[in-house]
Formats: sequence, C-alpha cells, structure tokens
Amino acid sequence: MWRWIEEHAAARPQATAIGFEGEAIAYAGLQRRILACTAMLAARGIGRGDRVAFLGANHPAQLVLLFACARLGAIQVPLNWRLAAPELRFILEDSGAGLLLATADMAEAAHRALPPGCALLAAEAAEADAPAPAAMGGDDDPVLLVYTSGTTGRPKGALLDQRAVRTNALNAEHAFGLTAADRVLTVLPMFHVGGLNIQTTPALMAGAEVVLLPRFDPAAFLAALAAHRPTLTLLVPAVMQALVAHPGWAAADLSSLRAAGAGSSEVPLPLIEAFHARGVPVQQVYGATETCPIAIVQTRAEALAAPGSLGRPALHAAARVVDAAGRALPDGMPGEIQLRGANLARGYWQAPEATEAAFRGGWFASGDVGVRDAEGRYWFTDRLKHVIISGGENIYPAELERVLRDAPGVAEGAVCGRPDPRWGEVPVLVVVPGEGFDRDALLRHFAGQLARFKHPRDVVVVPALPRTVLGKVQVEALRALARGG
Repeated sequence: MWRWIEEHAAARPQATAIGFEGEAIAYAGLQRRILACTAMLAARGIGRGDRVAFLGANHPAQLVLLFACARLGAIQVPLNWRLAAPELRFILEDSGAGLLLATADMAEAAHRALPPGCALLAAEAAEADAPAPAAMGGDDDPVLLVYTSGTTGRPKGALLDQRAVRTNALNAEHAFGLTAADRVLTVLPMFHVGGLNIQTTPALMAGAEVVLLPRFDPAAFLAALAAHRPTLTLLVPAVMQALVAHPGWAAADLSSLRAAGAGSSEVPLPLIEAFHARGVPVQQVYGATETCPIAIVQTRAEALAAPGSLGRPALHAAARVVDAAGRALPDGMPGEIQLRGANLARGYWQAPEATEAAFRGGWFASGDVGVRDAEGRYWFTDRLKHVIISGGENIYPAELERVLRDAPGVAEGAVCGRPDPRWGEVPVLVVVPGEGFDRDALLRHFAGQLARFKHPRDVVVVPALPRTVLGKVQVEALRALARGG
C-alpha cells in the first residue's frame, strides 16, 4: 500500500493529498514526509512486525506514520484519545508497542499512559535526515492493530494486513465511485477503522484529496463544506443528528456532496430522510473492526432505492445469514450475519481462543442478526452481542461491570443500554444496593477508570437482578428495568 503515495507523487506531484488547518500537502510533499518518518523509525530500530502507537486527534502525522509503517512492514496501533490512562496503558502493554507518537495536545495523556519500555515522541516531529531504507513491507505484512472493546471486559486487537487495507480500499472505490477528482471530508476519528478506512485511505489510493478536521464540530463541518466543497464525507447517526439540529443546517449549501457514507449497523430512517431531502444520498456501510471495515455497502443508487438497508456485499467481500448451527438460511429468515473476504483481519492479537470463536472456516461471525431479502439486500434487525452503541462507539457492559465490582455500597449489579434520542443508546447501571450505597458516589466511581463516553448515565435500583434458573442475568429483562428506571 505504500506504493500508492509513491506512484501519485511521481505522476501528479503537485496534486493536493491532504488539507489540514489551512495547509495543503501535495502528494510529493506527503511522500517526503513518509520517507523522513521511515528513516526515523528505522533509526530507532523499528522493523518488520514491530508495533508503533499513535495518540492524537485527526492529524496528517497519523497517515504519514501509517504509510511509513507499511514501507517497513511495521504495524501502527491507533489509540482512542477518548480513553482513560489505564485503558491506554493496557493497549500499549498488550500490543508490545515500543514507540508512541503523540500530538502536542495529547502529550500529557501520553505521559500518564506510557508503560515502561515504550518511548514517547512528538508526532509532529517524527522525521530524520538520514535516507530511508529500502521498502520491505508487502501485502502479507500486518499494518494495523486496532483495538475493539472486548466482551470479557478487556479490548482485543484486530490484526489487519496490507492486503486487507488494499481490498477494503477497492471495495470503497467501487461503492463510492472514488476517483482522483474527489475531495473527501474526514471528520470521524481515525483511531477507528471507519474514520480511517471507509473513505480516507481509499481516497489516497485513488489519488484524491482528503480534508482532515481534527474533531467533529457541526459549525466547523458546515464551514468546511463551504470552504472546500467536498464531494464525499462519512458520518454516524449521532453526527447526522447534530448536523440536522444545527441552526445552520437549513441554509447550508450541500450541493458539492455526491453522497454521505453512514458507518453504523442501524441508521434511523428520519435522519436518512433529512439528508435525502437536501439532495444528499446516505450510503450505508456495514462491517466491523475485524472487516477493515467495508463488508456490506450501499452504492448511491442503492441508497436511493432502499433507504435503511445495509446494502449488498462489497465488490471483494461475501456475506451470508446463518442459524445457530452455522447453516445458511433462505432469504427472509433472520439469523447471524457472517462475512468473508480478503479484507478480514488475521485474527486477534495474542488471543487464539477469541480468534477461533469469531473466525470460523474463513467466515467472521459478526454477532449481528439480519435478513437478506429476495433482491439480495441485507437488513439489520438486532444484535446477538450484549453491546451498547453510543454515538457510534461500542461500549461493552463487561468493561463497566469490571469497574462496578469494586464500587462501594453495591451488593451486585449489571450494565445494559437504554435508548437515547441523542446518542442512540447510553449505558445504565442496574444495581442491588448494599451498605453505604450512594447513587452520586457510584456514578463518580467510574471517573479516571474508563473513557467518559463509557460512563453510566443513570442508576436503577432493584431488589434483585433478573436471572434465569441457571443464575444468568436476563439481558432483555435488564433492559426493560433500565427503560422503566
């Protein structure tokens, strides 16, 4: 994948690759930065298979590092800057990262999270004057280790090789009609495969321009629309809701946008209709960290023909719906969605049992329930996994329950999602109070241990948790209690 930038730099050196905070970085300039970063990494002993972490809001330095790692056959570990220091430290230790690059605004957080044996470097100054070594990385080399929240309370690292990233880019190119003439506005965080790989890296493969906003802000987004006239962008439901509710939405000129991708398993139809009413088709994208992520996707025509569907399998991917025994189901019958293709992760980092459970016979078990209709379109219906999706972020109850176990004044407790008009879902504690129970103190207990977006929003007090005869907490009964609370 490192050849993408090298080839565009040779063929169209002055074409803009990245726009960021008033700076236009041409493809030739981007290639120079990549070579300088490659030289710096090599000088620090980074080579094939070594892990290098990145902590920062959206910044050209993350893309420079990604392609430098690709040249060396090294692996980038993007870190979620919303995580608390203990969460970041766990990922750095679990991945075995020997080097952390952090942007200036994340320097303090990086110092707090830094484990022994991991060096820290300013991301903006990650270069060396020495010549870059010869490129070694290829399709078979892992290039991304992206951590996704784990059902056991600890995140798991999905290992994606360069072939997966290239295949994903081809899927995006086909679905969005990406060419060198496009300008992509990236506002979703690139520590997720969605913000990084649904449009951003595919745009660089195509030779298009990427306009980076450090973080999403509705006013900044609308200003970027006017200033840069992007042809494509990627959103999630919480971002779409913030835009539609913004005072500037009605007067905003959206005419440059050919389409907006929507990275979520379920996008509320009223939000889709709000964009369609402004002439912007919403192309839904379905997948997971483990699929890089594009696995099922709508083309522009499909977005207009079947709003709300997930679309059809991407050009270089396959999908099926299966029953509990793994047998393919006929159209119209709900079952688990499974995915296959060269875009799949190799598995989970140092977690063979989890890999075996999720990747079965070449298929990735999504944990989502869906149906395929007679036209071959897929529709999301429910989740098998007990996951909360809040503002586009996955929150696993086990993460909160691990912290809840140490909370004073709680005899027992569990965590589930509650529908929320702004975020889609929010986490709620359902607890049996013990001696010294204090609701406000319980909510404060999560501060500094988990990212703020994972913090519970409410506490529902019950005399006993709903359980099966075997003692397992009944998830649906728990959710009913949370809704009623």
